[in-house]
Amino acid sequence: MEDIEARNDKVAAVFDVVTGQIAFSVPVHEFQFKRTLMQEHFNENYMESDKYPKATFTGQVLNAAQVLKQLPAAGQNVEAEGNMTMHGVTHKIIVTGTLQLRDGQLVVFAYFNIAPADYSIDIPLLVREHIAKSVSVRVNLTCDAVSPTLVSQP
Repeated sequence: MEDIEARNDKVAAVFDVVTGQIAFSVPVHEFQFKRTLMQEHFNENYMESDKYPKATFTGQVLNAAQVLKQLPAAGQNVEAEGNMTMHGVTHKIIVTGTLQLRDGQLVVFAYFNIAPADYSIDIPLLVREHIAKSVSVRVNLTCDAVSPTLVSQP
């Protein structure tokens, strides 16, 4: 048994500090594994990334107004509620994390678990006992501020 770890640096994220709305889009085929064979199995056998090329989360930071008012002074623990879509299946989830302002950038950190079975990701019987029933997901993003006028232009 060994830990299987992958990293994805191609995530697109948007956080609206006025409304507290948050969205992520993750290109599934951009996950990088230590071993090429793991990456192939992940994309072809489990995630079917040709058929389901991205995973998304759209939601809302709960109590956003209070959190954002206190954010300049210190990092804030937050909860975001929204819809996670992966492998063609959407589930409502609640994710806990932190928001912090550092050097004029917003730093987002979250850690949560996802069960492949919840998203109709079939694990072949041959390896089923060697794959975790719940997969740990860690989000660590550094976001630059964007002027509202840039966002509203077509």
